[in-house]
Amino acid sequence: MAVSKAARQSPLKVDPETDQLISQGARFLGLTKNDLVTEAVQVYLEQRREDLRAGMVEALQVLDGSPKSDVMLLTGLTAQEIDAVGGVDE
Repeated sequence: MAVSKAARQSPLKVDPETDQLISQGARFLGLTKNDLVTEAVQVYLEQRREDLRAGMVEALQVLDGSPKSDVMLLTGLTAQEIDAVGGVDE
């Protein structure tokens, strides 16, 4: 039987002005700061679902399991640019 560990919470670092907005918003909505940020991120990502999908599709098109595709994804270079500087040993 697998024992699952509880995910460790990590602090979210934001600038002081954003922290003040989060604090005020949470207070006025009767939420904790954590609950407000959680809900806000969920709503934001739902609104940007198509952008997320497009980004995932683009990343998957680049990743074909080859070292060149790894370099392309990590550097943003095209296959032609990588070949122009000597390529990657496959």
